[in-house]
Formats: sequence, C-alpha cells, structure tokens
Amino acid sequence: MQSLYSVAMDKTFVSVREDQPGKAWLQRFLAGRAEAEAWYFGQAVSPHPTASECRAALHRHMPELMPFYDSACALVGDDEVAHRMLSHYRPLPERYGCSQAVWLGKEGPALVRNFDYPPNIVSDRFEMTAWTNMRVISKAQRPWGGCVDGMNEEGLVASVTLGGSHARGAGFSVILVIRYILETCHCVDQAVEALCRIPLALAQNVTVLDRSGHYATLFLGPGQRPIVSRLKACTNHQRTNRPSSSSMARQLAIQQALQDPTMSLSQLIDLFLLPPLYSSGGSSPTLYTAIYRPAEGKVDYVWPGNRWSKGFLYFQEGSYTHSFA
Repeated sequence: MQSLYSVAMDKTFVSVREDQPGKAWLQRFLAGRAEAEAWYFGQAVSPHPTASECRAALHRHMPELMPFYDSACALVGDDEVAHRMLSHYRPLPERYGCSQAVWLGKEGPALVRNFDYPPNIVSDRFEMTAWTNMRVISKAQRPWGGCVDGMNEEGLVASVTLGGSHARGAGFSVILVIRYILETCHCVDQAVEALCRIPLALAQNVTVLDRSGHYATLFLGPGQRPIVSRLKACTNHQRTNRPSSSSMARQLAIQQALQDPTMSLSQLIDLFLLPPLYSSGGSSPTLYTAIYRPAEGKVDYVWPGNRWSKGFLYFQEGSYTHSFA
C-alpha cells in the first residue's frame, strides 16, 4: 500500500516580524485549531486538567509569561478548551526526530540543528518577536508561543529534540519552556536553572549555547532527575531508554565529525544535509537545517539549494516553498 507521505509535498515557509500575538495570531489559531486540538488532546477532549488548573500551573512555574497568556486567552474569549491548549500543560506524547550539534571551532560558537517533522502539520513560521524588551528569533510551533529552536538578542540559543521515551507526566510542552528561557534568560547558567526547575510533560533533550561559547545539553523528562551534560551532539535518546538505530547513527555521525581535526563549520553544515542526519523520505523528513551564531546575532535557515540569513540587525520578511518527497 502506498504511504500517504510517499508523494511529493510542497511546503511554503514564511519569515515574519510580529512583536506580540494579536488579531493576525487569532486568525491563525482559529484556522489551525483542529490540528492544535489533535496535538493536545488526541482523539477525545478530556475534562482534565481544567483551565483553572492549567493557569495555576503556568503561574506557579513560569509567572513571567502570565501577561502574555492572559492576553492570548482574552483574544480567544470565553473558551475553556482553548485556554487549556494555550497553557501547553500536559499535552500528549509525540514521536519525531531531530539532530543538533554545538560547534566551538573557527566561526563559532554555533549551534547546528536539523528539524525532522511531518510537513503537513508543522508551522510555516520563522519569526522575530518582541514580547518583552528582548527580541527573539525562532521557529514557531503550536498554538501560542511555542519555539522548537531560537535565539534571543542577549546571545542565548536553545534547541530541542525528543528524548525517545513515551512516558507522560504533569508538566509542560517543552516548546513553551524554550519560549520561556528565550524571553527571560541571558546566559546558559540561567537557562539551565530554569530547565531543571520547570516540569516537562515528556522526555526531551535541550541544548543551550550562549555567545561566550558556554553550552550544556540537558536530558529532561517526567519522573526523572535532570541530567546536565557537556555533550556536543544530541539526537533522540537518553541514557535511561533504548535508542533507535536511527538516533544512534545520527549521534555517532555528529560525534565523529566533531572529533575530526580537519572539520570546519561549513563542512559540518554540509554533513547535516546528507544521510544519516538528513532525511528526505518517510513521514517526518528534515524540514530545515538551522545554524545559530549567537555572538553575531545571526541565524541561517538552510534547505538544499536555498538559504535564508536572518539577524537582529536585519530580518527580511519573505516566503520560500520547498518540495518534500
């Protein structure tokens, strides 16, 4: 039987500036609500946790986000189901893969990452926002505030991969926690403290890097103590679970590249555009490669044959359509 994803699919990405969510965000939220509900609830809308429980959890763990959460809730109106989704509290598990690496050599520091995800449900938006006095450039995802990777103008970069476990707990979606640290933290030490403090619903791996070259890779998840490591290569497994062959192959490829004394940043980027790191088939192909350079306040989003260069000094809005097989 032919796979749903075995035919080519065109995906248009946009780069936009949107200081804070407003009427345009509300239109996007309403248009994508069905997908957001499927992400958060699965097949049926459960009565728990309640909207008030979600709000209380957000206030307890990330109080700095409350003015923005309340503003988003006001935009959608008296809609308890929407308020629960917007909290990112206790979403369902996901099963997709990514790869990321810290580069500290010439032209560094840099964080290079591949984001692998189903094209039909990933957000199309690369954004520069200014929720507070600190601007953030990020790849936005779901349904309010989420970031799968990003950088703030203080020079802090953060990127996430799934941890490989299906365990679920009383915590938040990691993509909102990434938003939180980019909005509130200036350096790796501050980000590590926050990531160790805030409970996550699912097993996740987060790499953070700042403009000084200080970095950390954290292995996080429900019911486990945070592990803070100096690993420069990270894919989709943790020490506490059995890794897939794909995750192991990708991590080994990155580790071998980083240990090669002749390796350069441009060669590392090229490696991320080739198997086993780059996936061009299946249900969750590589959607883009990102290269964050925090000391310069710049990021490149790369596809085979195309590159977007963005930065805090220049952020050109535009669109690009890529064909995924």
